[in-house]
Amino acid sequence: MDNCRVLPFSPLPSSFAQMRFLFIHQNFPGQFLHVARALADNPAHEVIGIGEAANIQGRPALHPRVRVLGYPFKDSTSKETHRYIRDFEIHIRRAQALTQMLTQLRDSEGFVPDVILAHTGWGEGLFLREVFPGARILNYCEYYYQGQGGDMGFDPEFPQGPDAQFRIRIKNSTQIHSLLAADGGISPTRWQQSLYPAEFRPRINIIHEGIDTALAAPDPHAWLEIRGQRFQVGDETVTYVARNLEPYRGFHTFMRSLSRLQALRPQARVIIVGGNDVSYGQRLPPGQSYRKRYCSEVQNQVDWSRVFFVGKLPYKDYLRVLQVSAAHVYLTYPFVLSWSMLEAMSVGCLLIGSRTAPVQEVIEDGQNGLLTDFFDPQALADTIAQALAQGPALAPLRQAARQTIVERYDLTTRCLPEMLALLEAR
Repeated sequence: MDNCRVLPFSPLPSSFAQMRFLFIHQNFPGQFLHVARALADNPAHEVIGIGEAANIQGRPALHPRVRVLGYPFKDSTSKETHRYIRDFEIHIRRAQALTQMLTQLRDSEGFVPDVILAHTGWGEGLFLREVFPGARILNYCEYYYQGQGGDMGFDPEFPQGPDAQFRIRIKNSTQIHSLLAADGGISPTRWQQSLYPAEFRPRINIIHEGIDTALAAPDPHAWLEIRGQRFQVGDETVTYVARNLEPYRGFHTFMRSLSRLQALRPQARVIIVGGNDVSYGQRLPPGQSYRKRYCSEVQNQVDWSRVFFVGKLPYKDYLRVLQVSAAHVYLTYPFVLSWSMLEAMSVGCLLIGSRTAPVQEVIEDGQNGLLTDFFDPQALADTIAQALAQGPALAPLRQAARQTIVERYDLTTRCLPEMLALLEAR
């Protein structure tokens, strides 16, 4: 199934006069890294990126021809604000701070963009039409919250009552207002696009940001050292990666699988990559973390000398972890699909994923990976053990995994050209 789809526009000839592009993301560049650079490579374009000042401060230059600006913002709400709309109030305040910068940019420098691409999750898309009425405005549509069928209420270990559903409906207010004022949008996967209301879907293009498959590639000579132990291709190395170790990415299920996995595969070693904060879902009281919680739960059942927590890694070290992996585990709620899963497939990992909608869009069980129930740690351990036991016999799944990414998600041959065609069109 195609992942990158662009609605028809008339592409511009390469000799077309200068176009001005504005990218807005509170954590710029975010998902706009590659496309902003590619547009800046064209001397006929002017490219500006805007983010929250505190987030972008001190970052290395993105591109000599990408001008990056930061707007000041303080996250605050009124004590009287109803809890359902506290996020909305913060988003409005953020939009106001951004609008002040955009108005100054327009009035003092005469900058009026032809095309704006803004992530709408934090309010930055709310007032763009009022500042630049003639621009073509596109929203980055990452995730539309669901009362049912998404992350909300998926995990019975973290039950959500009706109050949470009411709050989630209101949480979408920012995106609805932004979409109503926009010309279209972009979602990275078909499933993520499908979550948006039916009236908006025809205007939301499906284009992933793309995977650099030349960089995220197999290396039969890869190795690394952790705590004095060497890991190399051919070892029984099980890998797990998440930005932060939390239930949204199945960390609790993975940890509960370790005792059975170690009993089945006594030589297996596990590398766990990720921080101890919370990216998604319920935060714990100060001083607590999901890593501490689930390590404590299985404390006496696991041989910890064979488990290696490495925290967050530089990108090249993270890739090396994937390159030595004999079995890579990716579990997720029905939620935003992680780059790490696609990068693991691009590296040629034997991917063991959860049987949830975002994963099933990419993984076909037994064809380019293996699927297991998100909530069943015993089945997960059995699947990992089987994968390790079969080893070289599953090489075709590894090859098919990489081929899937090359064909559907490659940055330079597929997704970036699709993105440029959309943005450079009239």
